[in-house]
Amino acid sequence: MNDKMTTNNNSPKKKMSSKQIVAIVGVVLLVLMYVVTLVVAFVDKSASGKLFALCLASSFAIPFLIWIYTWLYQKMTHGDED
Repeated sequence: MNDKMTTNNNSPKKKMSSKQIVAIVGVVLLVLMYVVTLVVAFVDKSASGKLFALCLASSFAIPFLIWIYTWLYQKMTHGDED
């Protein structure tokens, strides 16, 4: 057999960076927020309009806050290397 053709499944897993962790948390927050909004829309129709508006505003605010966090973290840890 040719050694170049075999794959190495025992390679060590790469550690997730802080940017990846924050991005995953942001995605989970957005998904949970929309699921809660959908459930509330079915259960309590009077509050669904306000909750949807809050959800819509958060759809822009959460990614923006994540971007600010990662930008500040990079500036604080790496300085002006860019």
